[in-house]
This record gives sequence, C-alpha cells and structure tokens, in this order.
Amino acid sequence: MNNSYENSFLSKSIFNTQNIVLANIGWAVLALLYFLLFSAKVPGADGIESRAEWYVIGTNIFEALAYLCASILCLRNWLSPQIVSGRNVWLLIGLGMLSYFVGGIIFGYTEIVLKDEPDVSVGDIFFVLTYLLLGAGMILAVASRRINLEKWQWLIVLAIAVFGSLLAWWISMQQETSPELLVAILNWFYVVSDVVLLIIATTLLLAFWGGRVSQSWRMIAAAAFSLYIADMWFKYAQGPNYQSGEILEVFWVFSGVLFGMGAALEYDASLRRTRRTSTRKRA
Repeated sequence: MNNSYENSFLSKSIFNTQNIVLANIGWAVLALLYFLLFSAKVPGADGIESRAEWYVIGTNIFEALAYLCASILCLRNWLSPQIVSGRNVWLLIGLGMLSYFVGGIIFGYTEIVLKDEPDVSVGDIFFVLTYLLLGAGMILAVASRRINLEKWQWLIVLAIAVFGSLLAWWISMQQETSPELLVAILNWFYVVSDVVLLIIATTLLLAFWGGRVSQSWRMIAAAAFSLYIADMWFKYAQGPNYQSGEILEVFWVFSGVLFGMGAALEYDASLRRTRRTSTRKRA
C-alpha cells in the first residue's frame, strides 16, 4: 500500500524525472535559440560593434540557472542512500556544479557591473575548485567500477586523448604568453583539466555502456565534452576584441543541463532498482 502510494505520488509529482528531463531540454533549446537570435553585434554610438548588455545578462542567467539546477539535482543524489554510483561521487560533482555557479556569478558581476575583464579574478578560485571537484568525482566513479574495456575501446580513449591534447596545445600556442606567472599557471591548469576530464568522460562512457545506469553516465560524458568545447572556444577566441556571448558559449549551458539530466536519470534508475529489489524480497 505504501509503495503503491509512493509510486503514484512520484509519477504525478511535477518534480518527477520525466518533467525534470523535459525542463532541462527545454532550457537548452531556449538557450540555443537565444544565442542564435540575439548574439549578433550591433554598432554603438561610437561606431564600435558590440553586443547588447541585456543579451550578455541573459547568457549569464541561462548558464547560472543550468548549473544551479544541476548542483541541486546532484546533491539530491548525495542525500539518497539508494544511489547506485555512490553518494560521494555525487557530492563531489554537486559541489563542483555549485562552485561553477558561484564562479559564473562573480565573473558576470565583474564583466557586466564593474565593466572589467581581469586576467585573474576571485571567480577563478571557484572555477579551479570546479575542475578539482569534478575530476575527483568522476575518477571516484571510474574507480568504483571494475574497468574491463576491450582493446578497441582503449584505442578510442587513446585517440580522443591525443586529439583533445593536440587541439588544446594548438589553441594555447595561438595565444600570447602572459608575463604574469599566475595567469600562465591558471591557463595551463584549465587546459590540462579540460583534457583530463575529456579522457575520464570517455572512459566513463565506455565503462558504463550497457549497464543499469548507462543512460545517466552518457549524459555526464556529454556534459564533459560540452564543457571542453566551450572552454576551448573561449581560449581560442580570447583577445583584445573579445566579447562574451559567442554562439559556441552555449555549450556551457549545455554542460550544466547535461550534468543535471545525468543526475536525474541516475536518481530514477536507483529508485527503480530499489523497488525491484524490495519486491523480490517480499515475493
């Protein structure tokens, strides 16, 4: 009776997995349309082309809410004792999402309100924390499984690692080297972190393929790929005339959305697994 009531309540709740996934997809589609329709630069009074301030504010809102929602969904998994992949995995990923949310708010405030674009800001503290926490969470997820990839799967991991590293190195070489040691260290930290996350994401994708929670980790892998694309584009586009809001920056929004979807799908799969187990025990 209690179980049937719980199942009925969950199926009717507006916060069920289906609605969460649909809401995230809708948010990603709205973000893509927003970037496509309004990202064009317009000439100002001084004749210099730039993007409207309201547009830049909108891109920050899309990104911030995507990561805030992802952090809430990941931390919900951490609070659930039934979660399949381990609560600590989702605690680390959730804190990583929260760190990215805070870093993005600080970055947006600095750019939009203070009209400043420093090479290093307080926001970088939270971005660095994001990569450390995400990396730790994803490594823990890999360590929790017995990795038994086929040779062709290891070749895929190697190919993506080589391609990702070469692309990151080539983009880094296109940029002028900063004379400031801290800036140079941060730039290389971000580049190396993106490549490492890309490799871990590929390994996770192949390791979890076909498993009972494979769908959620496909989303996590896609989120890491999206983060890599957005970061590489940001690094490539940086320069004296750079302005926020380029179309490829929508992949930051996609990354947050995909992390949230992965968390929601894992939560649903874990609950279903727990219900099946309890049903078998009663039988």
